[in-house]
Amino acid sequence: MQTLGTRTTAPGRAGLAGAPREQLAELPAAEAVTRDALVQLYRLMTAVRQLDVAAISWQRQGILPAYAPELGQEAAQVGSALALDPTRDFAFPTYRELGVARAFGVDMVEYMSTHKATWHGGLWDPSKAHVAPIQAVVAGSVLHAVGWAHGQTLAAQNTAQQNTAHGKAPEGGYAVAITYLGDGASSQGDVHEAMNFAAIFKAPVVFFVQNNGWAISVPTEKQVAGGSVAARGAGYGIPALQVDGNDAAAVLEATRRAVAHARSGTGPVIVEAMTYRRGPHATSDDPGRYRTLDEERADGGADPLARLRERILAEGAAGEADLDAADAAGAAEAEAVRAGVIALGPRPGAEMFDFVFQEPTGELLRQKNSWRKESEHE
Repeated sequence: MQTLGTRTTAPGRAGLAGAPREQLAELPAAEAVTRDALVQLYRLMTAVRQLDVAAISWQRQGILPAYAPELGQEAAQVGSALALDPTRDFAFPTYRELGVARAFGVDMVEYMSTHKATWHGGLWDPSKAHVAPIQAVVAGSVLHAVGWAHGQTLAAQNTAQQNTAHGKAPEGGYAVAITYLGDGASSQGDVHEAMNFAAIFKAPVVFFVQNNGWAISVPTEKQVAGGSVAARGAGYGIPALQVDGNDAAAVLEATRRAVAHARSGTGPVIVEAMTYRRGPHATSDDPGRYRTLDEERADGGADPLARLRERILAEGAAGEADLDAADAAGAAEAEAVRAGVIALGPRPGAEMFDFVFQEPTGELLRQKNSWRKESEHE
């Protein structure tokens, strides 16, 4: 048998072993956080804090069946959300991003309707608010964000082909997706798939990781290999930042840099905000079963809201009276949301059949008719 005349000295793909890797791109600089921005951060953060604390009480009172608190993560959420343009960018939250929704301008009564189980996904219109429905599937939001972001590049490429300017980012850059996940969610396979796909296709997406120290009852060091989530970025060729997640200004600046990178068409970025979950994972959780109160106080560090208040006063961005007024406005807003949530009536039961498929099946229509007969009979 005659063999092909190949050279045994040719390395082929084996020559890729040990080849130098392309260096990760440097992220662009971001504008300095102004005094006005510090005050805006505080007003939003105190409103979120008041509403978050109140929601726990509402759950205890039976107004909400369940709630996932975000105490201690206000700086990470509000600071990151303010780096986006809510008129064109899109946020993909988990079940804990009250601060993101509030910063994007989502009506909080409509947001809380999900926690009241009045309506799956909330009553707000995601297409107008640019905030996707609450995602209860761990790491599910990252896949949706990458899909949406990839859609932006496909749309731009289609337009570019029509304008004979293929390969260039659209004027003003791409609309950017930001997706939120925790350190626990980063261990899900969906995150690997999302980051790998985003890196290959240079999707304009920011993976914003809130490393709050706990995956429910499991500490980060026992379920995140490699030292940090940000360190994994190198494996995908994705630049990554690790930032003090309790410093609202630092989060805002870091996310601005990430958004600018993604908007330019150079691909995704990972931002890992090192923060701390100061309360339970959810209102059904008892953190006392896996950590002590002393450990919680020590690991939590300085309160992000108190830190920001101290900086504002030190820099003269606002006075005590201004910040006290912001606190009072936040409390009043929380009370107004409470009244709105209580006033929410039940949704028509038939909706459970109406939004399953675009075109309902015969079996679904049969079930809907059967439900109506039974309901009317009752």
